[in-house]
Amino acid sequence: MSEPIDPLLELSAGLADLDEAGLRRRRRVVTTPCAPVAGLADRPDPVIAFCANDYLGLAAEPTLAAAAAAGAQAWGVGSGASHLVSGHYAVHDELETRLARFVGMDDALFFSTGYMANIGVMPALVGRGDAIFADKVNHASLVDGALLSRADLIRYPHCDLAALAARLAASTAPRKLIVTDSVFSMDGDLAPLPELLALAEAHKAWLLVDDAHGFGVLGPQGRGSIAHFGLSSPRLIYMGTLGKAAGVSGAFVAGQRDVIEWLVSKSRSYIFTTGAPPLIAHTLLSALDLIEHGDARRAHLNALIARFKAGLRLTRWQLLPSDTPIQPVVIGDNHETLAVSRALDAEGLWVPAIRPPTVPKGAARLRITLSAAHRFDQVDRLVATLNRLESSRP
Repeated sequence: MSEPIDPLLELSAGLADLDEAGLRRRRRVVTTPCAPVAGLADRPDPVIAFCANDYLGLAAEPTLAAAAAAGAQAWGVGSGASHLVSGHYAVHDELETRLARFVGMDDALFFSTGYMANIGVMPALVGRGDAIFADKVNHASLVDGALLSRADLIRYPHCDLAALAARLAASTAPRKLIVTDSVFSMDGDLAPLPELLALAEAHKAWLLVDDAHGFGVLGPQGRGSIAHFGLSSPRLIYMGTLGKAAGVSGAFVAGQRDVIEWLVSKSRSYIFTTGAPPLIAHTLLSALDLIEHGDARRAHLNALIARFKAGLRLTRWQLLPSDTPIQPVVIGDNHETLAVSRALDAEGLWVPAIRPPTVPKGAARLRITLSAAHRFDQVDRLVATLNRLESSRP
């Protein structure tokens, strides 16, 4: 009979192993509102931050702060219950109607977070004996949603349409669901959504698109990746987050009316949680206005992306191909990536080091994100520092 394991000793040893591998995760305390220039508790001087997903620079937008204050005055600060008890307010309903119309869908359902949306949708649509076909680099929330469904999880190589087609053809599952990020959060590239939809149509499958990093940025008026590609189908289920380009908090799932009605009755992460504060929905109505009329912000953001890409002169590190605000620089080794991140920090530039298991082993990287709130000179400073650091390292 084996000796019982002391869990405290096991955790201590495990943390030491994480330190040795360069994989311990640590938080930094931010002392200022979300903006390109950030104050941090662990250093005296502010830094230029290239790490937030605040793509349109709305997180500290005064218009939204005023909307939040007005929402709190109008609705208080809590919802009091789940949406299906007494926590669904008129402003929630108005937001869902606006969101559905904005992305060109019949109806929408407002969730507290994108993670809750993703773990709520898949188990409601498929289960044991069914099959989920997932891009290998999908976000963790999509992986967890697939596992919670208890359907067979069949992964295909990143954006490999031929591999996906073969797996779909070989499947005898009665229900099939294809799930993908639209913009992959650690690579910055776009999924081939038109081709994925064609495969979904051919195999009578659902296509669930996580547009966390496309909503507000891609498509006419920032209407997202579906609008970017001009797609429409009753088999499409769309998830967008509202804490990135929208600058606030929450997420939504949009689709055919029957799909949304089904989720209201079957999505456990929607049913069994307190509704989001109505003041958040009130604020998001103003955020949608800013997104819809934010072409100037998106134009500036695209100019920043082009300037960043044109200025880099890397020979050992690799800038991944991306036309989105996510600009990853792959370094490879965990410890070297951490060292470069610290070197940038020493020069007043905050760029996080992303390591396994978030990315594959040997593919540690700097995840650089750009915002419409950044200035050209701030991006130029980052480019010059990256070029110098790479050329000076052994």
